Amino acid sequence: MRTIIEGGQVVNEGETFEGSVIIDDDRIAEVVKGKETPRGIFDRRLDATGCFVLPGIIDSHVHFREPGLTAKADIDSESRAAAYGGVTSFFDMPNTVPQTTTLDAWRDKMRRGQEESHVNYAFFYGATNDNASSFSQLDKTRLPGIKLFMGASTGNMLVDRLGSLIDVFRTCATLGLPLMSHCEDSTIIDQNMKRTKEAYGDDPPVMLHPLIRSEEACYESSALAVNLARQFGTHLHVAHVTTAKELQLFEPASEAAGDALPSITAEAVIAHLWFTNPDYREKGALIKCNPAVKRPEDRAALRKALVDGHITTVGTDHAPHQLKDKQGGCAKAASGMPMLQFSLVSMLALVDQGVLTIQQLVRLMCHNPARLFGVSQRGFLRPGYKADIVVVRPDDPWTVTEDLIQSKCGWSPMTGQRYGWRVAKTLCNGHVVFDEGTFDNQYHGEAVRFRLPEDGERKAGA
Repeated sequence: MRTIIEGGQVVNEGETFEGSVIIDDDRIAEVVKGKETPRGIFDRRLDATGCFVLPGIIDSHVHFREPGLTAKADIDSESRAAAYGGVTSFFDMPNTVPQTTTLDAWRDKMRRGQEESHVNYAFFYGATNDNASSFSQLDKTRLPGIKLFMGASTGNMLVDRLGSLIDVFRTCATLGLPLMSHCEDSTIIDQNMKRTKEAYGDDPPVMLHPLIRSEEACYESSALAVNLARQFGTHLHVAHVTTAKELQLFEPASEAAGDALPSITAEAVIAHLWFTNPDYREKGALIKCNPAVKRPEDRAALRKALVDGHITTVGTDHAPHQLKDKQGGCAKAASGMPMLQFSLVSMLALVDQGVLTIQQLVRLMCHNPARLFGVSQRGFLRPGYKADIVVVRPDDPWTVTEDLIQSKCGWSPMTGQRYGWRVAKTLCNGHVVFDEGTFDNQYHGEAVRFRLPEDGERKAGA
């Protein structure tokens, strides 16, 4: 099938221009600049007049809860939420039941992705205190990398022995596998929790969560990870950075460097770019997450880092829970929130606020995740690349209501939020999986591929 997306403003590789995108079956055939519609016969015309045409969003940090935690979410429901939100590829985390820390568990997840996912899928392999020796058995072309929990988090996958950490960092460096780390110092957190319980009781008020999951806890763990990465030459990506102090650990990426990124990079997620600790008064435990939402000055620093290069990617840390599990305070309420469906429109709201440009948004949510993890033929609007595309419409106000929420958990901290942008269409591998509120439940995405030899050859020949 030959398709043309015409009449829109195309945003790609630092440019915005009026133009058209031509698709042959599942791949982009041509990106054409100019108002004139290219000549040719097309089986399908998609009118993007008044809209912006972007590469599909790659969310490199989600928790879809399958297997074992499917009362909260599953691959079917959350990939549907992804399509509604303009996300065409996701990378899922390993803290499921069983944990994705063996080859069999990882293969089982890949099977589930193939059978259930409505968009493109990939699954991280999880590090433990004693499984670094299994990394060499992994097919590097089929997974984004290794996920390491350097602090206590949902799923109890803490790697807390220095010798084990050294094994993980050294092995990832030897194999050329990216390492994504959750950095919080568990000893500091435990001490903070003990003191807080002594002062406030067994379940301290949730607004104290940032004092327990403190700046110090984040910084000390992130600093250790960065030092180990420098020692062994590991390709390290620190997940969900929350503090201004941590940002000092990272060298800024330069747009002028093109595809080149630093070997040690940082991620910000929507919750920390959107909320601050005063929001606990209204949202309560709905915005409780690990690491915690912190001070307005930390949020301001993170937003600045989107532009100055200290933040390399923006994900969601999409982590649904049943609403009953979100009741209570620092000790009892579960940590995590669903954010996937509303990530792109939230970032577009920041564009409207002047925080960043739409070109920078595309770099952070499309180009850089592809560059960082070596994604094959996705993340850009380029001839020969897979036709993962999202069409978004500005000046089309709407409000988040419960009936619009696609995540299985059925709630969102964004309920009541009014947005000015709307996801109009989501194309996955050239297929229109979401179109003006209509979702194609029969469509299934593909396994994302990584670091294919032909990608290197194409880059060298470019």
